[in-house]
Amino acid sequence: MPVQITQATAADAERVAELAARTFPLACPPDAPAADIEAFIAQHLTAARFAEYVTDASRLVLIADDGTGLSGYAMLVFGEPYDEQVAAQLTARPTAELSKIYVAPEHHGAGVAAALMEAAIEQAAARGAASVWLGTNQENARAQRFYAKSGFANVGVKRFRLGDRWEDDFVFERLL
Repeated sequence: MPVQITQATAADAERVAELAARTFPLACPPDAPAADIEAFIAQHLTAARFAEYVTDASRLVLIADDGTGLSGYAMLVFGEPYDEQVAAQLTARPTAELSKIYVAPEHHGAGVAAALMEAAIEQAAARGAASVWLGTNQENARAQRFYAKSGFANVGVKRFRLGDRWEDDFVFERLL
């Protein structure tokens, strides 16, 4: 069955949170303390937070189902970047942040990420964005290859707080 991409609702919050808890650690640097990863998940990736995200007019949560259940999700955040350093590096406005795009490991290589990316780009363009940007850890080479393949260019750097330490991220942008 082809991957079906739909907009998440509050009824999906528990499933998305479970997937987020399984996939977020995969994007973290190998030396990131487990306690910091768990704290981030507890603060930002709970069912309650996803219930908020899906009702926030400035966000759009997309979910992927390949016929076996939830296989991935993505979240767009519309509006000016909250980080002044990021804002200075981007070249087109209005912009949307691809805040999250994760696929369950058992679905890697099955086209789920590409389907989610395509849907996210289409939704950003439909809402008038001239670009989409994202941040990814500098050690996450797999994600960087995927973003380049998806038409994104590395335009700079930003910092990401994980627990008590700062992680260095690359900033990627795709013009629409």
